[in-house]
Amino acid sequence: MTDIGKNTKKKRIELPSTEKVQEELAKVENMDDFFGRDGIFARLFSDTLEQMMEAELSDHLGYEKYESSGRNSGNSRNGYYGKKVRTSSGDVEIQVPRDREGSFEPKIIPKYGTNTNELEEKILGLYARGVSTRDIQDTLGELYGVDISASTISKVTDKVWEAVEAWQNRPLAAIYPIIYMDAIHIKLRRDGKVANTAVHIVLGVDLNGYRDVLGHWVSDGAEGANFWLSVITDLQSRGVQDIFIASVDGLTGFSDAIHSVFPNTEVQRCIIHQIRNSLRYVSWKDQKEFIKDLKAVYQAPSREVAETNLVHLAEKWSAKYAIAVRSWENNWDELSTFFNYPAEIRRLIYTTNTIEGYNRQLRKVTKTKASFPTSQAVRKLLYLANVNILKKWTRPLVHWPLILNQLAIRFEDRVPF
Repeated sequence: MTDIGKNTKKKRIELPSTEKVQEELAKVENMDDFFGRDGIFARLFSDTLEQMMEAELSDHLGYEKYESSGRNSGNSRNGYYGKKVRTSSGDVEIQVPRDREGSFEPKIIPKYGTNTNELEEKILGLYARGVSTRDIQDTLGELYGVDISASTISKVTDKVWEAVEAWQNRPLAAIYPIIYMDAIHIKLRRDGKVANTAVHIVLGVDLNGYRDVLGHWVSDGAEGANFWLSVITDLQSRGVQDIFIASVDGLTGFSDAIHSVFPNTEVQRCIIHQIRNSLRYVSWKDQKEFIKDLKAVYQAPSREVAETNLVHLAEKWSAKYAIAVRSWENNWDELSTFFNYPAEIRRLIYTTNTIEGYNRQLRKVTKTKASFPTSQAVRKLLYLANVNILKKWTRPLVHWPLILNQLAIRFEDRVPF
């Protein structure tokens, strides 16, 4: 019986009465009366919060308000102090109860806190979507009625830098059956000049079929194999021991770089990008017929048939479009890798569409930036965008058990069981 009484006392909170709510609703004339900084929600929120803190203080002192004794001998209520709390409806003024000993601290609103990081979360959420600092200031001014400086916004976003570094350097899986490598380009200010700079991205599929972005690398000016070697070496240092297949967009120097670290990785150049690149050298009036002959190559049922059709393509078009044909002949080894696999795996590796879809979402947040002041600013924004994107990657790839079985046959001595 005593225990029940104690539990009841702890939970005793006088929420706004139905009459109080109805009285407030009767005053409504427009939406601002609901959601404005002085609207109903703000007032009811304030009343409810104050009642909850009164209940906390009663439990702390051991007696209810207006009673004369309690378990904390000598301690008692000692009036109130005003405090502003930021909510999605704006700043709300509340009265916080206090005790004479100063030992009471409300759990619902910490003594020196003004919110529950709601404002910071709003800033980071807007920043992650590519909203400019000026627009963030304007938006928060409209929503919260507060004036936040650009330096404050910068300090808030800088708080994620530790998370950015931890993410970029986190341990990785030992084996990735498939990785995709590609790059996006941004404007970066260096040495007082704005330069078009590549941000290289690696997306991996693990043995459970889940996609994950392994990192963002902002180019330091190194080109081709030199830069990619540093990326591949970074993956190795973070725990990657083997990669079965790498799907790439014809990246210069990539094959040499990856084979120097992972010599058994098979490389597949993106067929879609190869088609686009070769069509740059074909007259518009011949493109339809040229594409038809190309389809006979990359849509062939087997490598043998594809190579026969490539010979026919060369015989028909080499005299007129030598560069277009030669690009297929010179890169055939890496263009034809997918013929070694069944249809389910071919579908995954013949194109880099998987990582291009990710890159499109990154470009949505970078396109609003005329230029970035530092590579740190680039990585910070891309990390926050990445967090939002990965929230939707909750399932393994379609038909993954079947694909894993096929990979286990193909790479029998390299798949752990």
